[in-house]
Amino acid sequence: MTMTIGTGAPEVWVTGIVTDFVSTSPLNTLALLGGEVAWESPLVGFSRGDDPIYSEYKLHIGDFYWTPLEIFQLTFPNVETKAEDLTVISWILPQTQTTKDENATQKVYPSPRWAAARDTGEKFNVTLREHVVKTLLQASVEAVAPMLSPHWSRQTSERYGFASNWSERHAAHAAALGTFGLCDGLITPVGKAIRAGSVVARLEVSPTPRPYRDYHAYCLFYSHGICQKCVGRCPVQAISSEGHDKVRCQSHLEKAKSYVRKKYGLKNKVGCGLCQVGVPCESHIPSPDEG
Repeated sequence: MTMTIGTGAPEVWVTGIVTDFVSTSPLNTLALLGGEVAWESPLVGFSRGDDPIYSEYKLHIGDFYWTPLEIFQLTFPNVETKAEDLTVISWILPQTQTTKDENATQKVYPSPRWAAARDTGEKFNVTLREHVVKTLLQASVEAVAPMLSPHWSRQTSERYGFASNWSERHAAHAAALGTFGLCDGLITPVGKAIRAGSVVARLEVSPTPRPYRDYHAYCLFYSHGICQKCVGRCPVQAISSEGHDKVRCQSHLEKAKSYVRKKYGLKNKVGCGLCQVGVPCESHIPSPDEG
């Protein structure tokens, strides 16, 4: 079956693909009794394939980091295209308030809802990526979700340690959806308690204007020298005024994985998330009087 792009602005059409799926899919669930949804209404933004920020990412993170053109060419080697022909579609999936409130009570390991959001909730995010790609392909628009590519891999950055050749948070930052905080989380208009996704497509879409120049603009510590509430939320002192200690954090996540398996019966990916809740940037961009 071949679909055609509807009339009107393509950004409206693409945004509808994402938002409609989140609002109607029965897969958007924590798989808990009562059928609670995993994610609130998403934010969607766009960046150009030739945006210089992707070359900056490669420069700072490492040569292994993909530009949109590189992952597109790996996926469609026989399609002639240029970077300016591509758009990166990014979205933010906000945690529900119930999930955030529950996890904010935790001191060491994630709450049942938070653990489920990282497990079954992220499985839904995978399905959302697949849905966006499939819908675009049916409309004769070549598209790829970098995180689902067989070429995606974990890497080591000389400057930042643990890394990979594509980052959903960095794509979201490029698409005007947020800036990074002291704990490395992305602070968005709906806060830091989120998951993110992206798709690279050969489609002309107007980029979302970035309202910031500094990649730390929304973090009160970097912008005003105050707050550091996420430091106190971390159970293993993996966050300090120096930033985020990925090695210490990862060590704690391994323990959290064992806890979640025994306590909740969840066997896939695990996130702690304590630094994302009970802080001023949990659900919105914080103001200085909240620090």
